[in-house]
Amino acid sequence: VQLVDSGGGSVQAGGSLRLSCTTSGFTFSVACMAWFRQGPGEEREGVAAVGHAGITAYTDSVKGRFSISKDNGKNTLFLQMNSLNPEDTAMYYCAAAPRGCGSNSLARYWYTLWGQGTQVNVSS
Repeated sequence: VQLVDSGGGSVQAGGSLRLSCTTSGFTFSVACMAWFRQGPGEEREGVAAVGHAGITAYTDSVKGRFSISKDNGKNTLFLQMNSLNPEDTAMYYCAAAPRGCGSNSLARYWYTLWGQGTQVNVSS
């Protein structure tokens, strides 16, 4: 089983980044997939999630700016991040719930597989 995060970097406020997570070793199409982030001294929080039926969920602070999507043919998860601000600075992690997830898909307890993380830095 493998989740490999990529696409992080340093941008100025107002900029955009696209994160990718390539996966293997589990049935991607039925999994619930999500992006989490963790800033310095903070707890890891769910940012965006997508269920096997394509239903998405976002934490309030990123609604209208971030978009989560998945390519089942390539077993890859994406996070398009627009209008970035310094508060978005964090390590971003891809996560998988191979058996799916129920309500509150942003809750950490659903997710048993994790990527290594990719750093996003947003300067003002």
